[in-house]
Amino acid sequence: MQLRAETVMNRLFGQVRGAVAGLALVMMAAVVLQTITITPAYARGAPDSFADLAEKLSPAVVNISTSQTVTGRQGGQPSVPSLPEGSPFEDFFEDFLERQGRQGAPRRVQSLGSGFVIDPSGYVVTNNHVIDGADEIKVIFADGESLSAELIGRDAKTDLALLKIEHEGDDFPFVPFGDSNDSRVGDWVMAIGNPFGLGGTVTAGIISAINRDINAGPYDDFIQTDASINRGNSGGPLFNMNGEVVGVNTAIISPSGGSIGIGFSIPAATAVAVIEQLREFGETRRGWLGVRIQSVTEEIAEGLGMDEPKGALVAGVNPEGPAQDAGIEPGDVIIVFDGKDVSEMRDLPKLVAETTIGRAVDILVIRAGNEKALSVEIARLDEAETADATDGKDNKEDESGTAQVLGLGLSRLTTANRNEYNVPADVDGVLVTYIDPASAAAQKGIRRGDVIVEVAQNDVRSPSDVSERVEEEKASGRKSVLLLLASGGDLRFVAVRISADD
Repeated sequence: MQLRAETVMNRLFGQVRGAVAGLALVMMAAVVLQTITITPAYARGAPDSFADLAEKLSPAVVNISTSQTVTGRQGGQPSVPSLPEGSPFEDFFEDFLERQGRQGAPRRVQSLGSGFVIDPSGYVVTNNHVIDGADEIKVIFADGESLSAELIGRDAKTDLALLKIEHEGDDFPFVPFGDSNDSRVGDWVMAIGNPFGLGGTVTAGIISAINRDINAGPYDDFIQTDASINRGNSGGPLFNMNGEVVGVNTAIISPSGGSIGIGFSIPAATAVAVIEQLREFGETRRGWLGVRIQSVTEEIAEGLGMDEPKGALVAGVNPEGPAQDAGIEPGDVIIVFDGKDVSEMRDLPKLVAETTIGRAVDILVIRAGNEKALSVEIARLDEAETADATDGKDNKEDESGTAQVLGLGLSRLTTANRNEYNVPADVDGVLVTYIDPASAAAQKGIRRGDVIVEVAQNDVRSPSDVSERVEEEKASGRKSVLLLLASGGDLRFVAVRISADD
């Protein structure tokens, strides 16, 4: 009996021990889970000081002083107001403006900017707008040494310029470029420059955004920073915490002209490629594809049968360009160029421009809903050139050769209306003669005199062609129809919503 009781007690103690052990495991797991779930990720703190970095880098950052001669009304001189002949004020304004130098001797105008030395032999980078039009350029170091600079080359499209200075003695202090592609939003950065002519000034902040397009040029891809940048900082460097130049400070957004924490820098990845060409050739040599492109909106994507808006839509092909020889056609959507995705229209010009001239690259386009691979040999860009409801009436064409569809009054092209609307002889299609101001077509900017060349990537030559194509798109479930318009000598694609009445 006693053995049986001990056996029962042992079993009970074993169960209790097991339960306790299990509970302990559960509690440990809960603690671990809680730790994983609620432990925050702390950002790396700001440097204790930027002093060591500033002291090391400042000798290579320079002030750029330029001067130029202006004559006549250059430099903002006003002109004589439009006054009646013989007015008593006419002589007054003439005398006043002459005293102000309108007809006086040429004047010297000076301006200041920033720059930085990138090579011990004396190559200096700055902005093109800092030295544009200058007769004389001087580079001034932090210790006061001033040297005359030679302009090696400049590029207005990226707003970069390369200078060269020389002197006898030791090599110049210089700073290296870093890889701006490694920069991330939130990284610490430091700017050094010459704001308002005050001399070497250090400011710090973070990268606020990348890949900014501020409509400054065809290759916009700016780094945005809240490090203070003011007038005179233009052309100065933006450093990472490794002391590498990741950007060239170029522009600010400010209603007052002073810093409000929105500054923009040209990424080093862009600057290095341009500077290398300026150093080697004295000019830029960019690739050229020979297409006119536009963005793919959601409506255009739907009209083309694409799952999502992406790529660059080819609106026109230069008959003398590489694209023509490669078989690229208007209406193609370029989605991959040289193995790189073209996510949006503005990606393509940069990719093409950076491609080596004469190199054959593979591209992928969407044509009529299907992907098609092509190969194109890139040519050199000539830098002188720059790379929408009905009123209830029947949509069918009547005996007069007109129709109304999509809120548009349409007509066949004739000699008479070609002359009336100045339609070139080499343009074929259907003429727009009326637009319902409340229609989707009007909202898309279609105007009288525009010519519909294609509907849903099919040629049209009569109003009934347009009506039939619109009906086909509607029957297929499309919410919009893609039109190719000829307007003022240019071609453009427009996606117009299809209403229930169309």
